[in-house]
Amino acid sequence: MFMLGFPLLLIPFAIYNIIAFLMPGVAWSSVVSTVHMMSGVDWTMTTGDVLVALAILLLCGEVMKSSRVSRRTIIDHALSLILFLGMVIEFILVKQAATATFFLLLVVGFIDVLGGFAVTLRSAQRDLTVEGVERVSP
Repeated sequence: MFMLGFPLLLIPFAIYNIIAFLMPGVAWSSVVSTVHMMSGVDWTMTTGDVLVALAILLLCGEVMKSSRVSRRTIIDHALSLILFLGMVIEFILVKQAATATFFLLLVVGFIDVLGGFAVTLRSAQRDLTVEGVERVSP
């Protein structure tokens, strides 16, 4: 319940910044794991792939949170929008953010903002009750 006012996509954004600024030797293309597939090829997962996968999983949680209509949901959307704007500014101005991994995180943030508002508006329409005019019998 306490997570309703917290944008979950702040987690991968913070992880990216921690790695990019505090561990400059870590490359986003470094291999985390390799899985030998039945087709005979090796599938490698990089650090950037893992972070983007985490962001997509958290995006699912954000969409589920946005289906509730309350004051906290509005605050959550506002915080997600602020986070997205901060990510855009960082992408444009900071050289450590000019990577494909950060761009994909930016796209996930954009989907969070648009999808969150769309789901909330759709849920609010269903919650809206309209009182009709009663029909008077002659």
